[in-house]
Amino acid sequence: MSLDPDDTRPAFQQVSSALRADILTGKYQPGDQIPSGPELVQRYGVAKATVAKALDLLRDEGLIVTRKGKGSFVRHRTERPVGLRPHLEAAFEEPQVTIDFAGFSSETLHNAIQEPLDKVRSGRLTPQSIAVRLLLPDSTEPMAVPVLVDGLSDDRALRQRAGQIATMNAGGIKHSVEVLAELGLVQSASVEIRFYKASALFKLYIINGGEAFFGFYPLRQRTMTVEDDSKTFFDITGKDTTLFHHSVGPDEAALGSQYVRQSQMWFDSAWSTIAYERST
Repeated sequence: MSLDPDDTRPAFQQVSSALRADILTGKYQPGDQIPSGPELVQRYGVAKATVAKALDLLRDEGLIVTRKGKGSFVRHRTERPVGLRPHLEAAFEEPQVTIDFAGFSSETLHNAIQEPLDKVRSGRLTPQSIAVRLLLPDSTEPMAVPVLVDGLSDDRALRQRAGQIATMNAGGIKHSVEVLAELGLVQSASVEIRFYKASALFKLYIINGGEAFFGFYPLRQRTMTVEDDSKTFFDITGKDTTLFHHSVGPDEAALGSQYVRQSQMWFDSAWSTIAYERST
């Protein structure tokens, strides 16, 4: 198995990407031993140092653990902090890609989805369809955050600013996904955006119906000028959110399987009952 000569990434990144996909798609299950260094050198036709660097990346991401004298093994991933980006890339290797997001602004998703979309544009990833649903708080209504520190008072300007951030990122996702269908690179691509009258104090991603990522938004006090007025307010810090990963396994009674199923049930119920479209 040789590396893709058209892939401009360094060899160690290509090797780590291939192994990452094998892990995230279940070819290697938690607890499985991955091929040894010499085996990977032979498989990919690269130097020993290249393989070592690739494995270092996977260890840094928490996907594998190395036991001295025994080799490297796929780490048990349920209920531990993870990064979203490699899982998204693996999801785009499937024929049908589905992403459901509930949270504050979808800014993290907007950033994380760009790399797999770039690979679709270059032909390195070839899904048939992409369907994204974004469930966002309605910033035209009073919210728990952002609010002024003084009396926890609602502030229209703060809500408007939060709404603009959400609209910008959701619009960016919508354009970058749907243009793939316009270019004929996928058979279908859609991004639906709905709002609901609730404050987003957590974020949830459900990918391909088989993986769920959940995290709580930390809150912080900040001061900034909004509409020429200095405001001190409580706000969320989305980039500091720690995500926990659950995946569907062969045992339907297992925690991971139940978590993903219940997450999908919650999202679908909110989407079909209290969520609504809104002109932006």
